Amino acid sequence: MLVSQFSDPLLTSTRSPEIDSVIPMVVEQSGRGERAFDIYSRLLRERIVFLGTQVNDEVADSIVAQLLFLDAEDPEKDIQLYINSPGGSVTAGMAIYDTMQQVRPDVVTICFGLAASMGAFLLTGGAAGKRLSLPSSRIMIHQPLGGAQGQAVDIEIQAREILYHKRKLNELLAHHTGQPFDKIEADTERDFFMSAAEAKDYGLIDQVISRQNLPAARETVTALK
Repeated sequence: MLVSQFSDPLLTSTRSPEIDSVIPMVVEQSGRGERAFDIYSRLLRERIVFLGTQVNDEVADSIVAQLLFLDAEDPEKDIQLYINSPGGSVTAGMAIYDTMQQVRPDVVTICFGLAASMGAFLLTGGAAGKRLSLPSSRIMIHQPLGGAQGQAVDIEIQAREILYHKRKLNELLAHHTGQPFDKIEADTERDFFMSAAEAKDYGLIDQVISRQNLPAARETVTALK
């Protein structure tokens, strides 16, 4: 599988499966009684989508479904996509990216924590002028990773495929950042880490946000020129 993902055990917290499986519940009261929602379903009602894991096919299917649902519900209101991801599958990430470009609402991307590799690519693929990051976040770009085994012709096929994806991702990064293609190609040869402020200067995001200018749920974000 072709991946675009950052992995460093020193930066990865160890959590038990029991903690990972606990999703907070929100209880709402109305005239009809009480209803319980998991926290992500409740936030979805406010047009907030979370990417807080590695990117794989299952995660991509879930996020694409949420984007399509919110597009059908109201094509005029912004969707907020919060990203804290080390990256993952290139093809799964491209499925999310293409959907972000196709849906009618603007997709506001907001980095919290880490947006690395495919996570950074999705961050910069948000609506122009509406790509945001919290001040302490880290953003990292690099080239796709992959491996092949088998007969020589099989390895050659896989090599051509990874080079295709490398060029495609670099072309899109150049488009979204305004950086020359040659610079993107050079910078992604190795892990290239940036602070939120550096990512803004680079063109990966448009604004570093704080408590004072964090967009509210269902708020239409004014694009920065």
